Parts: sequence; structure tokens; C-alpha cells
Amino acid sequence: MPKKSGVAIVVGSFHKNECETMLAAAAGAIKERGMTLRAVVRVPGSYEKPLATKRLLQRDDVDAVVVLGIIEHGETAHGRVMGQSVSDALVNMQLEFMKPIGIGIIGPEVFPTQIQPRLVGHAVAAVAAVEVMLVGAESPYEV
Repeated sequence: MPKKSGVAIVVGSFHKNECETMLAAAAGAIKERGMTLRAVVRVPGSYEKPLATKRLLQRDDVDAVVVLGIIEHGETAHGRVMGQSVSDALVNMQLEFMKPIGIGIIGPEVFPTQIQPRLVGHAVAAVAAVEVMLVGAESPYEV
């Protein structure tokens, strides 16, 4: 188990019921893995997730962040642009802060019928990614 185990969650509220399911799954996975949930920050949508994440990464008690949400298929390219912008910002923050970010955002381009089956899996996978990176930060792979 990694020594650094303070994890925070950023979750969107646009798809409130679905995101609450994701939040519960992620919080459970954090606890099951022996990590500590330090904070939960709810934001209106995906564009707000990078700023909330950056604020959390600046905290000394937060070693990793899990970001959850849904970007549905729309009639325009808005969702694709949002998804690319948000994922780019989150990946860049991992490198800036050298702290892992587990991205559990369903979509973009997900259809309403595809959301429910993905909720728990995406949330738990984001926590698992953070766990692997926290352990990897403490035990570098040998060449």
C-alpha cells in the first residue's frame, strides 16, 4: 500500500444521479484500497474540473485526484472539444504537480443508453489508475 494515500474526488453535477453513483463507487474503491478520501468537490460540469483539480493538487494532504463525470453525445462538436480540452488540462497537471489524476469521465460522445453500464466501472478504474501511479512513484520500475 502506498504511503501517500490522500485522495480527493472532483465530480460533475450536470448528470446528478449518475454522478452520485460514480462518486459512491469511487469512494468505496478508495476505502477498499486503504487510501483516505480527503475531499469531494462538486462542480457544475466538465469545464470546471481542471480548476477544481488544480486547487486540490496544491494541497499537501492530497496525493492524487480522481475526476468523474459524463460528456454526452450532442448535436454539435461541443462535447468533443470539451472532452479534449479537459483531458489535455488534466494530463498536463499530472506532469506539472507530479501527482496522479485518475480520469473517470465517460465520453465524450456517449449516448444516454451507454451511460448506466459504465458508471461504476469508470469510477473504479480511475481509482485503480491512481493507486498504480502512487505505488509506481514509490517503487520505480527497474530497467
